[in-house]
Amino acid sequence: MNKLRVGVIGLGVGARHVECFDAHEACEVTTLCDIDSDKLREIGGQFPQKKVVAEAEAVISDPDIDVVSIASFDDLHFEQMVAGIQHGKHIFVEKPMCLQEEHYLEVRRLLEANPQIKVSSNHVLRISSRFQRLKHQIKAGEYGDIFYLEGDYQYGRLEKLTSGWRGKIDYYSVILGGGIHVIDLLLWLTDSEPVEVSAFGNKIASRNTAFRHLDMVAALIRMKSGIIAKITANFGCHRPHFHSIEVYGSKKTFLNRPGPAEVFTSKQKGADPELMDVPYYDYQKPELICSFVDWILDRGEPVVTPRDIYRAMATCFAIEKAVISGNPTPVNY
Repeated sequence: MNKLRVGVIGLGVGARHVECFDAHEACEVTTLCDIDSDKLREIGGQFPQKKVVAEAEAVISDPDIDVVSIASFDDLHFEQMVAGIQHGKHIFVEKPMCLQEEHYLEVRRLLEANPQIKVSSNHVLRISSRFQRLKHQIKAGEYGDIFYLEGDYQYGRLEKLTSGWRGKIDYYSVILGGGIHVIDLLLWLTDSEPVEVSAFGNKIASRNTAFRHLDMVAALIRMKSGIIAKITANFGCHRPHFHSIEVYGSKKTFLNRPGPAEVFTSKQKGADPELMDVPYYDYQKPELICSFVDWILDRGEPVVTPRDIYRAMATCFAIEKAVISGNPTPVNY
């Protein structure tokens, strides 16, 4: 069988995409693309056997490429996805797949009209060994009935808003660009369907900088099951980058920690938690992308399905609307 040929657009996090696609025996990255000539030269030098181009269109329109991996700046994802669909390419896209709700609806319409095209996204926390263990335990009933969740996306790198590309594009969303990770994780862990959100935001941490948008958003999400979830996208915090995840069930409570996670089974004062010493930071591995390649080859379902992408995106857009209106907002699928 001929290998699937892949072109990667954007060589920041996209450099990792190259490694992950090449890790699959039925796949080969043939073309690298970046608008930054220095980045293209640097990463291209690490993969001298691969073609390098400066224009995304050269990748998307290439008839010899089967799969396009989009890791460009967030505001370019929509137009590159549309072009990829029009050229019949399978697409792996960094989150978020777009920044505007009307663009999200247009991409959905195009994908539903072209069901032969496979699309997945980099909701990478799903492949953390710790969170996979937690999901298995929740599904097995070890936590009892889940009634409350917390997910705090603690970015801790405000300079990437005030000095990097995120502050230079027309619009950057800390919910779509960061908070979506913990939103997707909580929905995946509990198989939850969000129905309504309330949210607020501010830009106190980036005040008096050139960054024009919110750097902090907090939201409450009501699930169809009755579960309540609180999530934050906190880009200005003074702490190392971390995903603070808490799961409260009728039998157990899970608290993610930079070291071993803590699992409480007792309500007694002074009770020590059990420790879950399963790796948390091991989510930078090929599993997610390789499952997408297997899906293209009809070898099973991907780790992240289009439905998963739509559910997380719809929740993010509801949060964005709730921040603006100050009112509870339904999640519109």
